[in-house]
Amino acid sequence: MEKRDDWMDEQDGWLEENPAPKRDNRFLKGVLTGILCSLVVAAAATWGLYSILLVKNGDRIRETEAKTNYGEISQKLEMLKGMIDNIFLYEADEEAMAEGIYKGFIAGLGDPYTVYYTKEEYEKMMESSDGEYVGIGVQISQSESTNLITIIRVFRGSGAEEAGMQAGDILYKVDGEDITGEDINNVVAKIRGNEGTKVGIEVYRESEEDYVSMEVERREVSMDTVEWNMLGAGMGYLQITEFDGVTYEQFYEALEDLKAQGMTGLILDLRDNTGGRLDQVVEIADDFLSEGVIVSTKNKNGKGSVYEADEEVRFDGPVVLLVNGNSASASEVLAGALKDYHKAKLVGTTTFGKGIVQSIYPLEDGTAIKITISDYYTPNGNNIHGTGIEPDVVVEREKSEKEDQDNQLDRAKELLAEEMR
Repeated sequence: MEKRDDWMDEQDGWLEENPAPKRDNRFLKGVLTGILCSLVVAAAATWGLYSILLVKNGDRIRETEAKTNYGEISQKLEMLKGMIDNIFLYEADEEAMAEGIYKGFIAGLGDPYTVYYTKEEYEKMMESSDGEYVGIGVQISQSESTNLITIIRVFRGSGAEEAGMQAGDILYKVDGEDITGEDINNVVAKIRGNEGTKVGIEVYRESEEDYVSMEVERREVSMDTVEWNMLGAGMGYLQITEFDGVTYEQFYEALEDLKAQGMTGLILDLRDNTGGRLDQVVEIADDFLSEGVIVSTKNKNGKGSVYEADEEVRFDGPVVLLVNGNSASASEVLAGALKDYHKAKLVGTTTFGKGIVQSIYPLEDGTAIKITISDYYTPNGNNIHGTGIEPDVVVEREKSEKEDQDNQLDRAKELLAEEMR
């Protein structure tokens, strides 16, 4: 199960912080620790769309003066705890109550990309960053406006394919639990499990206007994130489905193979690619650019990072890049860079529009927080958050009963043929 929606991995630094106090076993002290403690930051390498926050010139995350009266919060929690102890009918799970407070505290920010993870959720989320994992074998995307999670790709040979799951299915329940509106990473954590075990999945299938239930076996999945073939007459086709730890290596192999087959023009397909790791997309963009900024970031203090291309170019022929509304995050980094430098013509529909960066902060007790820390900008200085990238040639996808009929790809082939003349 791969989540790919909303965060990118920048693996060239470390997260550093002042240590937080250890959690006390008592309920209320644990609650206040979760609210008031400084974040403890450990090693920075994780997967998804997030960046590493470097500590330079003594600039580090620091405690700020609280505008909220946490003493009043503590008193109210004491009062509520007393009511629970005295009149609540059932046995209270105090650990779950504490975790609920932490989650609610972070959810109060109103940012769908800033999330608190319990220890179990964080461990499951971090199981894999190299493109291999145990899961049901689907790629999913979460709508920013509705929070609905949609299956956008089912991998060949996966448990999901065998169970009959389809692209376009909307996730509704996992093992009987309604996951509507939950953060996508938490849903991934619920779906993942031990190899050979099964998970109950219920989806809403719009084509049938009905809910479909299935038992899906978890299997080891090795991600093939790049697919390619020659379309004839020197025209190559290369699709990147997501930017995972194996993606650049697979991209390099595909590009060299297409060149060996006589490719002089390339269609690069990023449709339904919801993002992934920054290190991977920067390397890929660098293969098309000889110099200049690929992407830059800026935090609330006006500081950030700049990623630039080196002189080596692996492909300098004409490129047409396919995008759609599910092309997000890292996909938009690549699309924005190639568009700004006039290295590719974009065909399709406006991209998703995610121009912000998250960072993962592991905490001392094994929990973690993913928090939005900066904006990112295309080479021309554009932040595309909430707007997306408009293609040079707008082509809406036409539905067809024929699986091999793709009007967007057909238009891309026409444009590339013109560029190759």
